[in-house]
Formats: sequence, structure tokens, C-alpha cells
Amino acid sequence: MLAQVHSFVLQGIDPLACEVEVDVAELGLAKTTIVGLPDAAVKESVERVRSAMVNSGYPFPTARLLVNLAPADIRKEGPIFDLPIAVGLLLAGRVIQTERHRKLLFAGELALDGRLRPISGAINLALLAKEKSYHGVIVPVENAREAAAVDGVEVYPADTLTSVVAFLNEQLEIEPQRPVDADRLIAQAKAEVDFAEIRGQESAKRAMVIAAAGAHNILMIGPAGTGKTLMAKALPGILPPLAQAEALEVTRIFSSLGRVPPGQALMTARPVRSPHHTASGAAMIGGGIIPKPGEVSMAHHGVLFLDEMPEFPRGVLETLRQPLEDGCVTIARAHGSLRFPARFMLVGAMNPTPKGNKPTDPVGQREMERYLARISGPLIDRIDIHVEVPPVPFRKLGGKADGVDSATMRGQVTAARAMQTQRNGGPTRPNSALSGKQLDKLAVLDEAGKRLLEQAMTELGLSARAYDKIRRVARTIADLENAPAVAAHHVAEAVQYRLLDRVG
Repeated sequence: MLAQVHSFVLQGIDPLACEVEVDVAELGLAKTTIVGLPDAAVKESVERVRSAMVNSGYPFPTARLLVNLAPADIRKEGPIFDLPIAVGLLLAGRVIQTERHRKLLFAGELALDGRLRPISGAINLALLAKEKSYHGVIVPVENAREAAAVDGVEVYPADTLTSVVAFLNEQLEIEPQRPVDADRLIAQAKAEVDFAEIRGQESAKRAMVIAAAGAHNILMIGPAGTGKTLMAKALPGILPPLAQAEALEVTRIFSSLGRVPPGQALMTARPVRSPHHTASGAAMIGGGIIPKPGEVSMAHHGVLFLDEMPEFPRGVLETLRQPLEDGCVTIARAHGSLRFPARFMLVGAMNPTPKGNKPTDPVGQREMERYLARISGPLIDRIDIHVEVPPVPFRKLGGKADGVDSATMRGQVTAARAMQTQRNGGPTRPNSALSGKQLDKLAVLDEAGKRLLEQAMTELGLSARAYDKIRRVARTIADLENAPAVAAHHVAEAVQYRLLDRVG
């Protein structure tokens, strides 16, 4: 007896249709075989399914069993096929006697007593169901809200194998999960830190506003304990809220890794990833036998914060160059390549020296130059803003917090982003994404600005990439002033943010 059940398989973060075929042979020795490039967790699913069916009161076939996971040329991993395999066996044994399963996608891990455990990639399953025009999906209860974030798909939350069988036999109706109000959830997202909590550092806060307004990468340089980490944590609070499409994309990435918090429907706040400086290249960029997204992809539409940036291995830092330039990561393997999105803001922080202090003598100055040299010139070129974060005077630490707060900064950023959306052709084109040709048209410098930039290029020995970075930052500074044209004082401020070019 042959039965067919529809499920899915993740290739990177992209869901592909997977047909689970179960054949129960009437003749032959009792043996179970799973084919279709299964990993160890998939091969072990037979034993989980056997115990779950028997403990739920259903007979497990004692004949020769063959389970085929199609397409056969894509690697299958994880316990998501437990439920579809069990449904296939129950269809083959005529325990399930309807055709209701044909319009549904199934995924779930089975406990030995028949309970359904949560899986990774539920939102991707729902997106596949919508793309392929399936009626709905059956997922574990814990994954239901996540899958319901996709409009137009009925999500049936199931807690046990018994309830799934009763639903398919039309003996029990499972109430579909209520659709998720994504806009309301995104609006309720709160920032972790308010800039008002940070004493002093108004010049650094100004740089953070510029970075947020144009989606520019930023590097903060200053002694230990000056508030660099706190400012990085406060940055998402002044960025524009996630659009619904962006929230879905971020959730897809986290869901494929099983990182969506239990019971949460969407990733509603811009992600902030802060990997330790011992992180490997694969952890940062992604990889593995079956490639998985890394930290740069988990920071998609958010912030990648590298604290003590020179302490990261040189090779790991160099892997950031492609995603900073292209907004994606391509991981090649012998059987093909996968592309992961990685459009993030890079926020780096570093001390002037390994000791954490700012040098005051020639020996210390040379030590600082050696320390700064751990970050390569090409990577520095890809960071738009370099800003010094000096020690905070005692009177500021002991006084009343009277600096600019996140609400004020957010208002400035929102107004500047609105100008960019109208001028640059959409919200996905902030100033940091403008090409040189687009800058020639949209960031035209006046004569004084041209002369100033020419002088800076000559005296500081800036690269062609730094030339475009200055124009992008100057365009953002003009947007914050609601100025249609880029003037000399905008260029002057932008040049001041090429701190490491001047040090070199």
C-alpha cells in the first residue's frame, strides 16, 4: 500500500516542497528503509514514529517499509519528518480514511508518547503553503503563532498524533490559529536602552544619528568605560521600525535556526548581534556541511556589533568585506552554493591600545598605530563613520542626565529617511546604498564643497571608496538639516568622520 504526504525541506532559508512517500509491502521480511539523503536524525525518526504510534493506540506495520523523501538529491535533516511519516503509515494502514491530507502540509517532531514537539522553520513552511496554494499547514502548537504570521494560510495547531488523526478523519475540528497582527506587534517593540541614559558623549550621539539616518557603518574609538557598548545597544531604538516584509524576512532566518523565542509570532525588533571575538569565520558568515546562516545573516535588517574589533582574528574580519559591499553572503559547496541575506549596519568599538587607554607619549602612539593596524585598510574603507568617544568628565557623570534622548533622535532619523525614500526611490535605498553614479546625481556638491573635498582627498590620501563614503555621509548630514543640496559644511563634517584615514 502506497501513501503520499506533503512536507518541506529547507535549503538554506528557502523552503522547498518535499513529498514523503510511504510504501508498505505485503511480502518480504520486516525491515524499514528511509531513502532520499536523510541525516541521522531523519533515520532515527522511524523509532520515534514506531513508539508514538503504538503508545497512541495505532498499529505499526510489521511488513517491509520503504520511506522515500523526494526530491532525492537534496539533503534532509532534523526531526520535522516524524509527523508526515506517521501520517503516511496511518494512511497506508487505512487508519486515516479521508483525502483531507492532500491539501495540507505537515511538519512536527514526535515524542515517544505521541506528543508533538516544536520544530525549526515553521514560518518557511507556511510561506511554501501560500506559494504552492495549499489549504493549510499542521504544525505543533508551539509553532502555530509563528506560522500564522503568513497571511492567507490556515494554520492548524496540533498537540498530539491522536488529534491529527481525528482531524484528518473529520472526527475532530481543530480551530485554526488566529492571524497575527504584524503591524501591532512591530509597533509594540521597545528599545533596550535609551540614549538619555548615556551621560555626555553628545558628539558621539550626533555620529550615531547620522549613522542611523543613512544606514551607515560606524566605528567608535575610545578608552574603556566611555559608553561605546551602551550606545551600540541604544542604536536600534532610533532606527526606523521594521516593515512587515522585513520582519518576515528576519523571522525566516531565525526560524530556520530554531531561534524564534517560544510563543513569539515574529521578530518585531531590529536584531542586534554581538558575537564574541573568539567567533570563527563559519560562525560569523555561515557554513557547515549543510550551510546555515551566520551572525551576519542573523543581523539582517539590524545591527552587527563587534566589541573590541581588533581582537577578532584578521581572517574573520576580512570575511565581512563581501556582505558589507553586496548585502548578502554566498557559501559555495561541492553540490552547489547558497545565498543568505546579510544587509546590516556594522557597529564596531575599540580601545586605542590593548591596555584600553589613550596614549600620551610617542611610545604609546606607536603602540596605538600597531593596534589600529590589526584592522585592514580595505575594511576601514567600508566603514563610513569613524568617531572618537572620549572619557566622560566627572561633572557629567555626577550631574543630571540632560542629553538628547532616543525619541528626539528617532524623530530626526525618521524625517531624514523620509527624504531619502522620496528622493532615492524607496525605503530600501538609504544613502549608504547609493552608487557613485547615483551620488553624482543625488549628492551634488557646491563649488566650495568640491574644493574642500579635493583638498581632503589630496592631504589625507583617501581612496576612491572613501571619496564616495564622504559624499554619502555628507548627503545624510544635509538630509538631517532638510537641505536639498550638499554644502561645504556638510562635507567638512563628513571628512571629520574619516578619523582612521587621518591617523594612518
